[in-house]
Amino acid sequence: MDSNTIIIAFGANVPSALGSPSDAIKEAFKRLCDASLRPSAMSRFYRSPAYPAGSGPDFVNACGCFEVSGSPYDVLYLLHEIEAELGRTRLVRWGARVIDLDLIAYGDRVLPEEMTLRHWRGLPFEEQQIATPQELILPHPRLEDRGFVLIPMAEVAPNWRHPLTLKTVRQMIAELPAAQTEGLTAFDPAQLCE
Repeated sequence: MDSNTIIIAFGANVPSALGSPSDAIKEAFKRLCDASLRPSAMSRFYRSPAYPAGSGPDFVNACGCFEVSGSPYDVLYLLHEIEAELGRTRLVRWGARVIDLDLIAYGDRVLPEEMTLRHWRGLPFEEQQIATPQELILPHPRLEDRGFVLIPMAEVAPNWRHPLTLKTVRQMIAELPAAQTEGLTAFDPAQLCE
């Protein structure tokens, strides 16, 4: 993957002023295009059970690849700005939300550095639910655990390799417990960025 290619995960599970969760994802995609991110691929949309189980209504998830010229921090700022514009509030970690935009990867960069990434990847599940990093961590430290990210990501970047483990997206999917892919159902979104 090119060093200026980013992967963004999209998620939503409650209706908003825009309409359904799918409508919020479409609007977020449009705003990313309007902000000069150049889309190179977009996955189908997936219905997936809320994570963690029982935390709310089912989600709609997707992944997209974009070409960018800004820094990872510029991209993160843009994602948070779009989330706020679309009505996202951050009251409960991993709670229901009108939109969630996660910067999953920026090429093969590791930020802030390998030791911090390894720390956040290794946190026990109970700590993951309450601890929030105060800095940008790339690639996303929970990437390898989440079928709702990896399955759509396989449609847009199947050969991307994790810079620490060197595993491709397909290899990470093959190692997922079955529970992480149960209930994922793909559907095609309407045209994006028309």
